[in-house]
Amino acid sequence: MSIKITLPNREIKEYPKGTTPQGIAEDYDQELQAKALAAEVNGKLIDMYRPIDEDGEIIFHTFETEVGRDIYWHSSAHLMAQAVKELFPEVKVTIGPAIEEGFYYDFDKDTPFNDEDLLNIEKKMTELSKKRLRYTREELTRAEAIERFKQMDETYKVEIIEELPEDEIISVYTQGDFSDLCRGPHIPHSGKIKAFKLLKTSGAYWRGDENNKMLARIYGISFPTKRELNQYLEDLEERKKRDHRKLGKELDLFSISEDIGAGLVLWHPNGALIRSIIEDYWKKRHFEEGYQLVNTPHIGKADLWETSGHLEFYSDSMFAPVEVEGQNYYLKPMNCPFHIAIYQADKRSYRELPVRYAEMGTVYRYERSGVLHGLMRVRGFTQDDAHIICTPEQLNEEVEKLIIFSISMLKDFGFKELQIFLSTRPEKSVGLEDKWEAATNALRSALEKQGLSYGVDEGGGAFYGPKIDIKIKDALNRSWQCTTIQFDFNNPERFNMEYVGADNKPHQPYMIHRALLGSLERFFGTLIEYHGGNFPFWLAPTQVAILPVSDVYERYATRVLEKFKKVGIRAKVDGRSEKIGYKIRDSELKKIPYMVIVGQREEDTNTLSLRQHKVGDIGSFTFEEVLTEIYGLTEEE
Repeated sequence: MSIKITLPNREIKEYPKGTTPQGIAEDYDQELQAKALAAEVNGKLIDMYRPIDEDGEIIFHTFETEVGRDIYWHSSAHLMAQAVKELFPEVKVTIGPAIEEGFYYDFDKDTPFNDEDLLNIEKKMTELSKKRLRYTREELTRAEAIERFKQMDETYKVEIIEELPEDEIISVYTQGDFSDLCRGPHIPHSGKIKAFKLLKTSGAYWRGDENNKMLARIYGISFPTKRELNQYLEDLEERKKRDHRKLGKELDLFSISEDIGAGLVLWHPNGALIRSIIEDYWKKRHFEEGYQLVNTPHIGKADLWETSGHLEFYSDSMFAPVEVEGQNYYLKPMNCPFHIAIYQADKRSYRELPVRYAEMGTVYRYERSGVLHGLMRVRGFTQDDAHIICTPEQLNEEVEKLIIFSISMLKDFGFKELQIFLSTRPEKSVGLEDKWEAATNALRSALEKQGLSYGVDEGGGAFYGPKIDIKIKDALNRSWQCTTIQFDFNNPERFNMEYVGADNKPHQPYMIHRALLGSLERFFGTLIEYHGGNFPFWLAPTQVAILPVSDVYERYATRVLEKFKKVGIRAKVDGRSEKIGYKIRDSELKKIPYMVIVGQREEDTNTLSLRQHKVGDIGSFTFEEVLTEIYGLTEEE
């Protein structure tokens, strides 16, 4: 018997039943066959050596695809676990997934892994890679799988299997003498894993629960070539230099004190000044776009969060309530219910819509201490939140305006390369199908009307509506989540939101939830790392450092300072009794965009010697010429 396979070039070809993706790839494209890691047949991922028994469409995944990288890194985790078991037979394995960059595996080991252990594990992985061990799949019944892993004394695997339904078919993958519980698929053989590095170790509780045993975790990265690995390791060193926690301390921007509380940010004067500049810009742009600013409380009664569904769906991420006069109050995890309350404070007509409420609203979420990370994951943060309430007829225009607004704002902060994703209806959702279709079409239409390329995350929307996510990409090829534009069919229904239409009858409005910058804390952390602390001129807390050669020239430096202040440039005089070389180096470390040096020659000629950060001397100019130089160079950035 034969089967019909639609190839990637859309050609339909017949193959014997039971043909594998490996065989099809060899016939279709020899170069692709060498790079293929797994295949997708009729939307289902399978191994390259798994037989195909039905007609279908085939797609091949290589390391260049996101799916291919996940499979490659997951297979690398299995290889690492095999190496660990050969070196430390007493260790028990738990789970080892692919992550955004690379992989990790958690082990039950009495003592943590050390640097020497990691080197030995890498050597063993090299040995195993050279053996080109085939990753083979085996399917077992639940009872057979439990017995298999009991014999192996892998108690964690037994625990996982015992929680699966009794009729579940369990897949096990084996390479060499190592077997692991896994859904797959995996790469064809271990020889595909040519370049890898074990990056670090840490502790991790079993299943993320601090009541469980602490496990030993190893993080790693792998690539098909050493060139790619070396480039990644170089980028990793650059990332360390750009780490917002390191730069936050060096530039005196913020701190997080255990005395205050984990995940709670203290904004220092320099950081608070940049934050103020961002907020002023944000307000100006929102007024220009027709938004009305609102302010709302930090806490709300339990009834409010029951109506919104937060206590039902998000209670694990909310702080414990505070009792006030016999009623429970919660710190707000979101601003939505408050904006709805403002909308409902009066009867609304279709003539008033769209209503656009915006707020820099501080919210609080209970994040586990293990996931807190500088400004990127905190417990108290400020969202640049907004809700647009509109009629169905206004929907498309509002979404289009939002996308233009979002991209314009991100570009003003220096972000150039953007990635856009449209997320559609998940299996579990609320809201009528026609509303989902209208909302999704509005998002898609707005993106296409602007000529923007985007990816589609099928089923990736929130349960209460489809969404657009905009990520920024930096020089180190990292993606950062910023903007989200999200429909909400949940809250308008839960809160019985209405407007009076042209027919004098009540109608339920559409509501769009959006955050352009996202969390102000995370956005600031992203801004620090994206620019490496070298903020655009308009955001730099000190834009010009005035450096007198000695104390004698402080009076002239002060006169220059007043001139800068009058034209709105943030300048400071470094009046310390230090040599000029020291002052220049210090200004460079503080990443101040420009320095002006004043001494006898400058005072005699009423000029300034101008230096640019990371560039050096530019020349001697009058004050007016300095302004021209600064503004000209800033426009070129």
